Formats: sequence, C-alpha cells, structure tokens
Amino acid sequence: MDVQGIDQLAQRLASLVPPGLAQAREDMHANIKDILAQGLRRLDLVTREEFDVQSQVLARTREKLESLEKRIADLEVSAAHGGQ
Repeated sequence: MDVQGIDQLAQRLASLVPPGLAQAREDMHANIKDILAQGLRRLDLVTREEFDVQSQVLARTREKLESLEKRIADLEVSAAHGGQ
C-alpha cells in the first residue's frame, strides 16, 4: 500500500466520525494515517516495482540454471559415449 492508499484509507475511516466533530475528524485522520504507515513499515513490505524487478531477476536466474543443467547433461552424455 502506497502513501496515497494509506491516506485514502485513513480518510475513509475518519469520515465515520460525525460531521459535528470536525476537529476530532481531522485529528483522527492524522492519527490513523500515522498508525497505518507505522504498521506497514513494520511488516517490511516491498513496493510493487521492487517486487517486479526481483521477479524478473528470478526468472532470468531460472533460465540460466536450466541452461546450465542442460549443458551438464549434454556433457555427461558426451563423456559417457567418449569413454566407451
């Protein structure tokens, strides 16, 4: 959840306070926003962009691993035939 998402959620929760309590609503909005931001920071979350970058790195690593596994298998077959 980004800063804008946190702000929107805090705004929605603060809107539940009756309109006659305008100051309480503003204070509640600020407090909820701070609490949500602190809670999310403690969860050690990553942004979507960071997640996507790491997913791409993982995909490239898998491709490289599969390529190396195939090369090893081919070398083992060559060694087995050449050794007879």
